Amino acid sequence: MEQVVLVDEKDREIGTGEKMAVHREGKLHRAFSIFVFNSKGELMIHRRAKEKYHSGGLWTNTCCSHPRPGEKLEEAVHRRLKEEMGLDCPLKEVFHFVYKVKFGNGLFEHELDHVFTGKYDGNPKPDPEEVEDWKWVGMLELEKDVKKNPDNYTYWFKAALPKLVSFLK
Repeated sequence: MEQVVLVDEKDREIGTGEKMAVHREGKLHRAFSIFVFNSKGELMIHRRAKEKYHSGGLWTNTCCSHPRPGEKLEEAVHRRLKEEMGLDCPLKEVFHFVYKVKFGNGLFEHELDHVFTGKYDGNPKPDPEEVEDWKWVGMLELEKDVKKNPDNYTYWFKAALPKLVSFLK
């Protein structure tokens, strides 16, 4: 069973928990979101596979996941980017934030989400069990579409996007 790292609001580790149990109970845990841009400034986004335990079929950032207990965040982001999207690139942490949301299926996301950015020119080789589709999109076009069609995007992506836009300016 996959384990996640439980943290307090200051990102101090306070234990571990089984991933699905933590999502059922809404416990705060460490996570990361990766935003990969190409040299044109477009963001690689992907549509989550419909079979995902929550938010299936929704568009989101390039990659998102959880570090494993004992795994350094810097190692986890590269491991997961390779597993999920079949690519790797230099990554830099730019900010973190906490959010909590309850989904219709009774699960919660309550995460201290570390946001990383990277640059990559090329096509990913995504894992079809994780990723249904992907595309490069310009930031202005993306911001407009998120406002127009918010239900097409994951909660954490919509929470992180304005913070990312502010950081990029």
